[in-house]
Amino acid sequence: MAVSNQFPAVALLLLLPLTQVLAQSTTECSVGNKNLKIHENNLPGAFVTRITMQPDVTVTIENSADSRWFTINDTELLLTDSLDYETENVLLVTLLCWKGGVEVNSVTVVVQVENLNDNSPVFKETNITAKVPEDTKVNTIIIPEKSATASDLDLDNVQYELTAITPEATDYFNIQGINNPSIYLHKTLDYEKYKFMQLILYARDRAPGNPDGNTATATINIDIQQADTKPPWFQPCTFLNADKKVCISSGYIGRVNISEKTTGPLILKPGPLYAFDSDYTLNEKIVYSIVDGNKDDVFLLNSDTGNITMNKAANTTDTFILHVMATQANNALRYSFTTVEIKVIAKSSHAPYFENSRYTGTVSAGLATLSLVMDSKAPSIPLKIFAVDDDFPNKLNPQITYNIQNSSDFTVTRDGLVLTNIVLQSAATITVLATATDEESLQEANTVITVEVTPSTGTTTLPTSTTTSAAAGTGTTTPKPSSSSSASPPGVTNTASTANSGPTKSTSSVNMTTNNAGTSGPTGKPVTGTKDARANLQYTAQDMAALGATLAVFLVIAFLLLGLIVCKHYANTIRRLVGKESGKDPIEDLSNQGYQDDENHVWSTKDNESLRSDTLENGTPVMQQQSDGFPLLEPTVENSIATVSTATKGGEEDKEGKDTDSNKEVKSILTKDRKTVDDGYKAVWFKDDIDPDTKDDVGVIEDQVEEEDDSDGDRDRNEEDKDDEQGSQAR
Repeated sequence: MAVSNQFPAVALLLLLPLTQVLAQSTTECSVGNKNLKIHENNLPGAFVTRITMQPDVTVTIENSADSRWFTINDTELLLTDSLDYETENVLLVTLLCWKGGVEVNSVTVVVQVENLNDNSPVFKETNITAKVPEDTKVNTIIIPEKSATASDLDLDNVQYELTAITPEATDYFNIQGINNPSIYLHKTLDYEKYKFMQLILYARDRAPGNPDGNTATATINIDIQQADTKPPWFQPCTFLNADKKVCISSGYIGRVNISEKTTGPLILKPGPLYAFDSDYTLNEKIVYSIVDGNKDDVFLLNSDTGNITMNKAANTTDTFILHVMATQANNALRYSFTTVEIKVIAKSSHAPYFENSRYTGTVSAGLATLSLVMDSKAPSIPLKIFAVDDDFPNKLNPQITYNIQNSSDFTVTRDGLVLTNIVLQSAATITVLATATDEESLQEANTVITVEVTPSTGTTTLPTSTTTSAAAGTGTTTPKPSSSSSASPPGVTNTASTANSGPTKSTSSVNMTTNNAGTSGPTGKPVTGTKDARANLQYTAQDMAALGATLAVFLVIAFLLLGLIVCKHYANTIRRLVGKESGKDPIEDLSNQGYQDDENHVWSTKDNESLRSDTLENGTPVMQQQSDGFPLLEPTVENSIATVSTATKGGEEDKEGKDTDSNKEVKSILTKDRKTVDDGYKAVWFKDDIDPDTKDDVGVIEDQVEEEDDSDGDRDRNEEDKDDEQGSQAR
């Protein structure tokens, strides 16, 4: 701001009363207003005051420092140019009155220039940048006041306001006050969350919203610098929370053969032992060391590369759990731990391999997740990959698991079934790499699977009330690091996609799709001979469960029928065996359930004992003297007795007028005398034909109605011969 004429103007103000007195003492010339105010930024030729003078009087402007700003036009005093308060705030002009060439009077006019708010505040820099380490302490001044202050030529009181361009930036930074624009840190920084922030600093010469106010702005750029705040991270690792400040490694696994020293670095899963500085812009050097678990110093660890080698052969089947530490070379307080599990195993002579180098399958678009991929060669059969291992007699290694290396569209169960891992939206041909891993030896084999995704044909899934769980196996969506690959670049690899080397369970149902020629399509017409028809009919796991339940019911019914048949044919044999084990007479224990006794019971207990004495030899029933390798069969003669007894019983009932006591038990008898006309057979008699004198020579046997096969006739006759021999000895 320039005010070079302020001192003369003050002096003129002091002389103003005097000039006014002098002017009042004369009437030759005068002005309407000798002390007036004019706003700055006036237009050239602006009116100042009017001059009054006698007819013979002339008026001129005395030459002075401010005379250049004025001119006389007839009787008007005018301004020659626009005034600026910031350069001229007071002007003095003297008017000389002349009469007859002689100065008769003079008039001094004072013009005060009024200031207008015509200037905006001005920042020294309109783009201010500051680099701030993320570990800067709260309340630290980031931008000092002198760098953030704006000047105003109108000498107004400037007010400041800080706003954010980057969301939440004002949560981290603020100004000291409305009249103090210095910027300080208000909240702890986090490089992982914000690496750069931008704000706007406002400078105003009036209150916000005032239409007469002027505003200036400056852009504040905050470049956040990463600091050494986090330890090294082993790869791959899993973040514990959403802020990604802590990443934990699940460890590594390896295999060595017993009594064998492996040359070169050990192959580990899910990849080589590797850690990097999680403050990756600093990327400090990492040093590795084994802190525990290296029994007998079997293993060596390269401190620079992290490669594990063998110092000597392992002569034990123990599993080594190595505790490994990674430390920053420049800061021992920045470290982390992981474990390396090395299992000592018997040497595997053969690695697993796929008998087919390529598998082809098909699946319809739009099917639910975990739907079966069908075999292209047999569309009604699910596609199944299989790796063989010649170390096993049947080539079936139960330790083999499968996974997909380069696609998230599919997954493989532990049994080798290929399933969809997402809902495939459109027709396409997808080729993926499948890996079989021997979990014992960690040996691997690869094959290629090509799946043709056919357009959806509007299939309808049958409604069911049950679901079938399927093991999602080891299907993965991201390649896991190869043991022979170099260390991965700085960055975090999540184990959710790369370290999944074991089977996982899934509660999602597996939808099995099959193809039937002639199945109705979405138009109601049969679909035959096209790829689209392959997925037209679905058989889900629920359908299979319903079918299995039906078959189970039939199986139970079959077992029940078989049990009834066994009970019918072998019930008596079972009873005799039970009687023998319990010490009871098997013949006495058998009950005659087919006949009833007559009212006049002929036989006594003595008779029964006589018969038992004739039919037993050394305490063993004659019928049980058959070979133990065949089931015991009832004698054929008992069948004949049962038949005759039934006929006799029927005749007696008719004779007695269908007596209501027909339920009484009737005992069959067999005489011990041979009939000469039919040598080899005994005579059958019933109570109506028995001579009382021969009562001692008859015996009661248990009669049972039981049908026997014709093929057992020879065995029955042998038993009758034994009975005849016993009868002869008794006589």
